[in-house]
Amino acid sequence: MKCEMWKNGILVPVERPMEQAKGCCRLTDLGQLAKEGLFWLDQKQLDRKAEKLFVAEKCVLIDAIEKGQATLVNLSYGTMEEWKKRMEKEVKPRKKVHLLALGDVGSMVLTTLKLLGGDCITELGIYDVNDAVCRRWESELNQAAYPWAYDALPEVVILKEEELFDCDVFVFCASKGIPPVGSDIKDVRMAQFEANKELISFFAKKSRIAEFKGLFAVVSDPVDPLCKAAFLASNENMEGQFDGKGLLPEQIQGYGLGVMNARAAYYAKQDARFASFLTEGRAYGPHGENLVIANSIEHYDDALSRELTHLAVEANLRTRELGFKPYVAPAISSAAISILLTLRGEWHYSSNFLGGVYMGCKNRTTEYGLEMEALPLPEALFSRIEKAYQSLEAIL
Repeated sequence: MKCEMWKNGILVPVERPMEQAKGCCRLTDLGQLAKEGLFWLDQKQLDRKAEKLFVAEKCVLIDAIEKGQATLVNLSYGTMEEWKKRMEKEVKPRKKVHLLALGDVGSMVLTTLKLLGGDCITELGIYDVNDAVCRRWESELNQAAYPWAYDALPEVVILKEEELFDCDVFVFCASKGIPPVGSDIKDVRMAQFEANKELISFFAKKSRIAEFKGLFAVVSDPVDPLCKAAFLASNENMEGQFDGKGLLPEQIQGYGLGVMNARAAYYAKQDARFASFLTEGRAYGPHGENLVIANSIEHYDDALSRELTHLAVEANLRTRELGFKPYVAPAISSAAISILLTLRGEWHYSSNFLGGVYMGCKNRTTEYGLEMEALPLPEALFSRIEKAYQSLEAIL
């Protein structure tokens, strides 16, 4: 391993299978040099891995890590020179965001991004197979403005299909076969998987053709397996073989966990037994079954955490019992707010590639790459997270 200087920091090379490891990320611990896996979320396991490693240039590495200026790059995806070129692209303070599909979820995501995204979005491009829907939202949202500050909110523009990937962020809100209100299907998200997998694969292949370099944001359910489907489809050549020439795994993020965190907070405000979640809690895993809510990391209570998890998982059913589709909170908390936090480089919840699986956790985007939060996790909590990880791994 020979590190190289880059900007104010260093690039740290590794060589790992493309199907099992990110292209690049922020290096925050020497333990990450062992391999990529779920243990990256557990500071205790990272420490144990680091102790067993013999690392050349250790002092230089530790200094760069402490300053937050170390980037791990996977040479399976390109040479050091190629990585330097990729990472030297101009960082724009405001981004072009394009949305696919304006159903219930897409239109709510669009509206929230319009109202809250003036600081980091220049343009909101929209595309839907129903042209009248596009014309309706372009007209209505461009008539939403502050008096005398008519450019304060991003403009909404109608796109042609071939323009979808001429942007910095592509938001996938398309969906097929949503079970109707009143159906007896418990896990509505997984019921949509096969139909939505076909849809997302189609557009992932289009992103490959367009040589898209931005963020591919997955909002449609089930977000975690759909992220993996998009990654595999975009990296498949004409012969159906994986060639690693499509989207990098870290280019794809799934936006579903934010609302589960918000739902846990909703119930924690109502019941003092869960109050610790509001200051010490965390969410991990998929948006649905096998979700993991922790009431606290330092004072983890397994029974309380499982009870709070159950409330968060079934919150959507309470809305359905009232006769409504539960899309408002997910569109705002999971998608719009989390995407805005991503663009601002702030901590948020989203699903990211980790050892071949897209897994939801607290993370942020930095100029030195994606950073996932690592905490000293109790064994009982890590066991739950591991089970969630394995269930996602088994899908694709």
